[in-house]
Amino acid sequence: MGFVSEVDDPSFSTIATPLAEVLKHKKGVCQDFAHLEVGCLRAMGMPAKYVSGYIETLPKPGQQKLVGADATHAWIAFFLPEEGWVEFDPTNDYMAGSQHIVRAFGRDYFDVTPLHGVFGGSVGPVLNVSVDVGRLVHA
Repeated sequence: MGFVSEVDDPSFSTIATPLAEVLKHKKGVCQDFAHLEVGCLRAMGMPAKYVSGYIETLPKPGQQKLVGADATHAWIAFFLPEEGWVEFDPTNDYMAGSQHIVRAFGRDYFDVTPLHGVFGGSVGPVLNVSVDVGRLVHA
């Protein structure tokens, strides 16, 4: 079902990259693949929505989890009458699960941008942000 890219390439696209370019080059980022899949599902008459959130990355066996390696992520949700809303991660080509943390649902990225607002003032230091997602262990 998922759109499997040849390359998940963060340097290829921006939020303004047309989906025609994503299809032509078969590369992009999670928001590109989510936009594409939501559009395809809606074109077939299926209710679908864009999901913004975070995904927990897991270290390779025997390695420590990298600090700051988790990131914002996008995937989709679509409605099946017999199942209800189902979430799918087209970037990774699997059903969204416990590693996917929903922040917001919307029609597209612009409905659920992780940050938005207005900045006033002079240009100063650059803000760098990292996200860490971890599981709480209940004793």
